Amino acid sequence: MKLKTSKKLASMLIVAMLAVSVVGCSNKDADADKKNDEKIQQSDSKDTKSSTTKEEYTYDNNEYLTSISWLEKNIKDNKNLVILDARSDKDYAKGHIPGAINVAWQGLSKMEGKAGDKDWGTLQSEEDLSKTLGALGISKDSQVVVYANKDAWGEDGRVVWSLKRAGVDARMLNGGFDLWSSEKKETNKEVPEVKPAEMTVSEIKPDMNISTEDLKKEYKELKIIDSRAKDEYEGAVNYGEARGGHLPYAINVPFTELYNEDGTLKNKDEIVTIMEKAGVKKDDNIATYCTAGIRSAHMALALKNAGYENVRNYDSSFYEWAGDTSNEVVK
Repeated sequence: MKLKTSKKLASMLIVAMLAVSVVGCSNKDADADKKNDEKIQQSDSKDTKSSTTKEEYTYDNNEYLTSISWLEKNIKDNKNLVILDARSDKDYAKGHIPGAINVAWQGLSKMEGKAGDKDWGTLQSEEDLSKTLGALGISKDSQVVVYANKDAWGEDGRVVWSLKRAGVDARMLNGGFDLWSSEKKETNKEVPEVKPAEMTVSEIKPDMNISTEDLKKEYKELKIIDSRAKDEYEGAVNYGEARGGHLPYAINVPFTELYNEDGTLKNKDEIVTIMEKAGVKKDDNIATYCTAGIRSAHMALALKNAGYENVRNYDSSFYEWAGDTSNEVVK
């Protein structure tokens, strides 16, 4: 009887191992077919990450993040709450969190000219932001929660970064729309009517951003983190950059390395371990960049949340740096 049972268990184990092997091979084939796809690259970087559990959602409602449980409790009765959906308009139209307003990062940025032009894609002026935020119903009293998809560019981080620079109380929804959906929370396709608000942005906070000029001045004192995918760091030109490569001495830490499988942010100790392995310490003076300052804005907030005080986002990022031939680019 024991012999039969052993044989049966052995057979089951072999079948399980074959199944895993087949899945692994199919995943590799799919990745090879789509190696230039940004989202697939980001998914690849997550393969080695462990998935968190509900008990490990450690960011309930702090300066940078809030949880789906907090949002669910406040979504109907919090009069100051404004929910922004930072995904594409197509994703928004398929279904979104009730009451959410669709706002892309570009809507808060200077988009005149083309990528690579000086100041293209950087934050709007105080006057323009006042009009933009007021039209979205955002006032000084608003509590803003922003969400996006885990396999995108960290648009929620860029929008929150923009709002914080304007003095608005804003935070990312930990886990984003993916976690909200997987937890079977309510969604709809209704576009809410927005009531304009009185809003005056008196100052764009300078301590969360670094310009090209200041980056050059402080270069030797900075730890510069390239938050793009590895192939971009090594020279791939996927988004119309003038040149391929990276800033001299930049350290490549893809921003997706800070995510769990379910889209939640890794805990502070895990993030510290990742950064220490890359040679970055908490007391370093850090500048993050990517292609257009989106992924790097998300990483800057994640690092601040983990206790890295001296971190700024280079929002002109690689588009502007590579577009100026006087700037060195290495591979």
